[in-house]
Amino acid sequence: MRIPCPNCGTRDRREFTFQGDAIALDRPAPDAPDALWDLYVNPPKSPPGPVLDLWYHAPCGTWAVVHRDTANRNVISAKSAREADT
Repeated sequence: MRIPCPNCGTRDRREFTFQGDAIALDRPAPDAPDALWDLYVNPPKSPPGPVLDLWYHAPCGTWAVVHRDTANRNVISAKSAREADT
């Protein structure tokens, strides 16, 4: 799989470390309902279809939110986690 790094361009997946669902960037408010906190702490496990993942690109130190399709393993896009609005 090839992943587009926002800094370096498209690179081999082996340069990246998967860090989980990008929901980690969208932390609920402290007073949010329990259901939102449950989803935040226990996101769905690899659902088929489009997902947003958080990946770390070690060579340049960039955190990227990668939009990919788990059904066909296609990477749709990627952007810096700083610019992401999950």
